[in-house]
Amino acid sequence: MPAFAFLSDEQIATLGNYLQKNYGNPNAAVTPAQVKTLRAGGASSNLVMAARAGMAAAVIVLLHAGWLIAIVWFLPPNPPVNFVLLGIFIVLQALRVWVLATLGPYWTTRIITLPGAPLVRRGPYRLLRHPNYTVVIGEIAVLPLVFAEIWVAVAFTILNALILWWRIRQENEALAVRRTIAV
Repeated sequence: MPAFAFLSDEQIATLGNYLQKNYGNPNAAVTPAQVKTLRAGGASSNLVMAARAGMAAAVIVLLHAGWLIAIVWFLPPNPPVNFVLLGIFIVLQALRVWVLATLGPYWTTRIITLPGAPLVRRGPYRLLRHPNYTVVIGEIAVLPLVFAEIWVAVAFTILNALILWWRIRQENEALAVRRTIAV
């Protein structure tokens, strides 16, 4: 079908509405904004966005699985246990419970934003923008150190930092429009 570049978005919308009314779904409507979006290449595909989110989730899951496997794999027989660091790890898990309880039904591993919904700014979110990631940073560093596995702590902290750098940028971008609404 030709682009009809000589017609404006409004004229294309009018033509589309005429065709819909007479030959298609009379309840459907075509707006100039929809025409403009289609002429620019269309909206982002939900399938592409889902695939990107799925790949990001897979990378995060693989990182954490690799981290746990590395801790167990390189654990020496009768490893020394640093009980102070073990206590810190337990405190980090309590902080995670606080984060999840604060978010309640809004907690998810996916980046989802609900238009018009206020951002949560109570509990740990009064103090930090991303408290769960603070917990993750701490636990990835601390648990291997409980067993004196320094290289596991360093390697996975660096890998996690790279993933979080990307992930936090994505979340901040998705939530930017809601920063003015708070609960």
